[in-house]
Amino acid sequence: MSPAEVTPKTAYHMKADYVEACSCQHGCNCQFGGFPNEGICEFVLGWEVKDGAVGDVSLNGLRVALIVKYPNAIHEGNGHVVLFVDDKAEQSQVDALAAILSGKMGGMPWEALAGTVTRFEGPIRKPVHVELAGERSRVEVPGSIDVQLTPLKDPVTGADKAVHIVYPNGGFLWDDGTIATTDVMQATHGDLRFEWPHKYAAAAEINWTNQK
Repeated sequence: MSPAEVTPKTAYHMKADYVEACSCQHGCNCQFGGFPNEGICEFVLGWEVKDGAVGDVSLNGLRVALIVKYPNAIHEGNGHVVLFVDDKAEQSQVDALAAILSGKMGGMPWEALAGTVTRFEGPIRKPVHVELAGERSRVEVPGSIDVQLTPLKDPVTGADKAVHIVYPNGGFLWDDGTIATTDVMQATHGDLRFEWPHKYAAAAEINWTNQK
């Protein structure tokens, strides 16, 4: 399926194990106040599809990672996105994913996010590794992305802290996120480079569709 064959009426769904890490402080002010703690917004997303399809194209097993930078809050626009798709993916899967991320097929969050991006690079075919293991999840694209989550710690006892952000009525990207921090959080591609260890991170199950 090519992007030209995809229309807003083409049904898609994508359930995946998902990891995110960004430049914000623990908790991420974007989740609550809508504006990043550091002024700029730099983040990495990664996911592996467990159950998904665009029309008759299966997305099962597809592994994806994004490097993203916004000069201000996401909703203020001028985003720079680099898309990596695992090099073992079928071309039909890559085309179907690109159609979803373009926002042209409708469905949140990409219907809203696509309009905030001014520079988009990819899809770039490289090995993508996504491991969902709660507060110890990780995302890796050799030479481009290395994100390693680690649990938040109680400052007195040193014990791991179990923290969740839950949206009872449904969140923008996910509904229930396991909140962590990072031992390693770095991304590099051309002139897009950043490193934000010991900041905000989350692992979640996402369920995106244009059929709601």
